[in-house]
Amino acid sequence: MEIETKKKNKNNISIRFNVLFFFVFILFSVLVIRLGFVQIVYGESFRREVERTEDVIVKNPMPRGEIVDRNGKIIVDNTPQKAITYTRQQDTSTKKLLDTARKLAAYIEKDTKKVTDREKRDFWILKNPERAAKKVSKKEKRLVETKKMSDKDLYKRQLDRITAEELGELTPADLEVLAIYREMTSGYALTTQFIKNKNVTDKEFAIVSENLDDLPGVDTTIDWDRKNKFGNTLSSVLGAVTSTEEGLPKEEADKFVAMGYGRNERVGKSYLEMQYEDVLSGKRERVQNVTYKGTTIKSNTVSKGQRGNDLVLTVDMDLQQKVEKIVSDELVKTKRAYGDTPFLDRAYVVLMEPYSGEIRAIAGKRYVRDKKTGNYEIQDDALGTFTTSYTMGSVVKGATVLTGYQTGVIAPGNYEVDEPIVLKKTPIKKSYRTFGNISDLEALKVSSNVYMFKTAMKIGGTHYVPNGTLNLKPGTFSVMRNTFAQFGLGVKTGIDLPNETSGVKNSDTTPGLALDLAIGQNDTYTPLQLVQYVSAIGNGGNRVKPHLVKQIRQPAEKKGELGPVLSEVEPVVLNRLDMKQEWVERIQEGYRMVMQEQGGTGYSTFGGKDYKPAGKTGTAQAFYDGPDRKKYGKEPPPTWNITLIGYAPYKNPEIAMAVVVPWAYQSNDNGMNKNIGSKVMDAYFDLKKEHEGGKTEDKQAETNDASEAD
Repeated sequence: MEIETKKKNKNNISIRFNVLFFFVFILFSVLVIRLGFVQIVYGESFRREVERTEDVIVKNPMPRGEIVDRNGKIIVDNTPQKAITYTRQQDTSTKKLLDTARKLAAYIEKDTKKVTDREKRDFWILKNPERAAKKVSKKEKRLVETKKMSDKDLYKRQLDRITAEELGELTPADLEVLAIYREMTSGYALTTQFIKNKNVTDKEFAIVSENLDDLPGVDTTIDWDRKNKFGNTLSSVLGAVTSTEEGLPKEEADKFVAMGYGRNERVGKSYLEMQYEDVLSGKRERVQNVTYKGTTIKSNTVSKGQRGNDLVLTVDMDLQQKVEKIVSDELVKTKRAYGDTPFLDRAYVVLMEPYSGEIRAIAGKRYVRDKKTGNYEIQDDALGTFTTSYTMGSVVKGATVLTGYQTGVIAPGNYEVDEPIVLKKTPIKKSYRTFGNISDLEALKVSSNVYMFKTAMKIGGTHYVPNGTLNLKPGTFSVMRNTFAQFGLGVKTGIDLPNETSGVKNSDTTPGLALDLAIGQNDTYTPLQLVQYVSAIGNGGNRVKPHLVKQIRQPAEKKGELGPVLSEVEPVVLNRLDMKQEWVERIQEGYRMVMQEQGGTGYSTFGGKDYKPAGKTGTAQAFYDGPDRKKYGKEPPPTWNITLIGYAPYKNPEIAMAVVVPWAYQSNDNGMNKNIGSKVMDAYFDLKKEHEGGKTEDKQAETNDASEAD
């Protein structure tokens, strides 16, 4: 019985094992079939999903190139400064962003002035999602569900319904978090944004560096700031660079983005910095970010960046500083010393090499009252040398005489009687004194208005008849202006800077205004046009294009050195004067007489100069057209512009000059144009001697060294 029971139990166990093994077999079979199905049917798509990554190329900007003067002195440089940055991953959620912003806010101080009302409302909704949801009704939500209202419109209603009291709930700490958050989200994913790159303290830099593991995406680095090492000297012409907050200029953002710029990247926004953006901006570093599901799993530098190339200017900063000081000092001194200068507030000087067009100094200063303090101060206005224009007076008389030669109405050596011009229904027109019978050279020397009047009449096909009428043939104005344009008067000079003006041509063709045009009291010209004009006379007849950039160089390996030359700006002759060489030489002689012969209008100031200048003084009756013009209604007060052009030495000149002082006085000439011109020319030649002395010493030192070596 016992044996039968044992057999029976043994059989039951065997059956159970068989059943168990059968079920295990079935399960493994199902699993194998399922795995096979997955591998065969979905295997390829799963493999692609596993292997799916995304390559994102990011272009990181590099520091800008330097701007140096002709002698290698650094004018504009990049000043290093501590910075805290953030790089957002593609999969970073808003919650993670806010969490990082809150942690970072505990370590740094962030200015909140730029946080807008809209950003505060957005942040309030992020911070109070449940209260924000109650700002809209169920009915309004159903409108969205039924596509009768957009999500955007619904969100706008939420924003609009946040009260001032609710916004006031945002604490200073909240606003600081918001200020950081807005910087984090201001650019594209994987593009580094500056959270703070100004006034980062050593403590902030250190504590953030120590806690980077707890601040995903945050980093500490060294950024740069653009700095003019000469303060305000030449500042307006050098231009400016946008800040990281400004980023790309809105009107040109698409163009820059297409060129590979980031929207928050700094670019030149005015004048030289803008004009040579492609040179100064440098080669961007290209980084390949390999991402999977929005997370960066690997980064590789595809190509290293390089800071921008350097601009070598034609300007001599030693001379530039001296010229600016002369202009500033004379402006202040004249304004304070003379009671007849109510409108005087500016003065301009341009120095240029007459054969090459290289600008050696370009200065403009304004004497203005600070609206807040009420105190007067000097402001840089070098831009005014080519963006503002004025009636220039007698300095154009050389062009008038040459127009007379070219049209054949007068010839070298021609004489005219300088006498008061009396025409019907016209105020008497005359020179500042009566000179009698004078030649063309004498007319330039003493600055005869009447000689120029009679030349203009002849150009217009008539001659002077006392008490007669002035009937000029059609096209007289065009003939004169076209000839003037050969010198650069009334046309753009072509300088390598934006926003140049060509001046203003008076549209009124009343015959008497042709006489005014002949003495520089009708159309307006810029100071830069004057220096191009006098250079064309001084160099023998070539209108040369002025330029501020001399060379473009690669970055040097060592600070303070110049790298290899990439390109050099060669002189450009825009046109040759359509005149006989002896005619131009005749004007050169007249201009020499102005400066170096007794009786010349510039002799008292320039007669004893050892650099033997030539030139022409100018005075133009004008009307005040400055910043306070509106105060005087339809009748602006009369005033006088005083000018000076010149070059030296008078044979084979090495420097040309234009001085313009608008609205200098009302009735008593203060000689400010000649004072400035004399001191500026003296400064140029004194500095030249200093430089040549230095070179002589250098050569002597080299000789001594060589002797010792032998």
